[in-house]
Amino acid sequence: MPADLPMLDGRALPALGFGLYKVPAEQTAEVVAAGLDAGYRLVDGAEFYGNERELGEALRRAEQQGVARDALTVTSKFWGEASQEPAAVREAFAQSERALGTPIDVYMIHWPRPARDRYVDVWRTLVELRDEGRVRTIGVSNFTHEHLRRLIEETGVTPAINQVESHPWLPQHELRAFHRHHGIVTQAWSPLGRSRVLHDPTIQRIAAAHGVSPAQAIIRWHLQLGGALIPKSTHPHRLRENLDVDGFRLGDDDMAAIAALETGERTGTHPDDRN
Repeated sequence: MPADLPMLDGRALPALGFGLYKVPAEQTAEVVAAGLDAGYRLVDGAEFYGNERELGEALRRAEQQGVARDALTVTSKFWGEASQEPAAVREAFAQSERALGTPIDVYMIHWPRPARDRYVDVWRTLVELRDEGRVRTIGVSNFTHEHLRRLIEETGVTPAINQVESHPWLPQHELRAFHRHHGIVTQAWSPLGRSRVLHDPTIQRIAAAHGVSPAQAIIRWHLQLGGALIPKSTHPHRLRENLDVDGFRLGDDDMAAIAALETGERTGTHPDDRN
C-alpha cells in the first residue's frame, strides 16, 4: 500500500483511494466490496453521485465481515446547486450522514461556484461542523489557488485537502506548489484523464519499460509528485491492479517525459465555469 499522507489537521489520508463517480447505485455495493477486498481504505463519495445509501450498506456489510470502520476514510461532498445558505449546507450534510448511516470522515465543498460568491460562507459552515465534532476533516474540491487564498485570508482556516482534476495533460504544478506552501494535500480526480491518457505513446512506452500497465505508470507518477488520487473502476481486477504500484519507481527521465505531455487539456469543467 502507498504510504498515508499527513494532513495539517494532524490526521492521515490514504494516498490511494477509489471513487464512486458515475458508479450506478445498483453496482455500488459490489464495487465497494471489491475495493475494500483489494485493500483500499479510502472511498470517495458525494451527495451528487446518488449512491450514498448503497455505499453505507456496503460499509456495514464489510464491517460485519471484519473490516474495521475506524480503519476506513469515507468522503462526502456538499453539492450546493440549489442553495448555498448555511441551513442548506447543514441539511445536505445531515442527509448524507443519514444516507450513509455512518459518520462522515472527510467533508468537502464540491465546487466553489464563484459567480454566486458564497463559498466562503459555505466554508465557515464546514468549519462549524468540524468544531462541533460532526466531521473529522474538512476540505474542498475544484478550488483554484485564488479561491483557496480567499478562504484562508477571510476565515483563517486552511482546507486540509483540495481535490482537483489532475493527470499528465493537466498536472496542476502551480496549484500543487500553492498546496505545498500551505500544507494542503492535492488529491487528484480523473487521475487517468478518464482513460484517455492511457493511450498516449509516451505513457505506453514507460509502462512497457517497467513491465506495468499504463494506469499503473500514471498512478506511480501521481504518487511520486507527492499527492493523493482516487482512480475509479467498476472492474475488480482493475481495482487490484491500480493498487499494485509499489514494486517499481519511475526514473528522472520517465518523470521528465511525462512532464512534456502537459497541454492544459481538461476532461471536466473548469472551476470558474460551474455555477
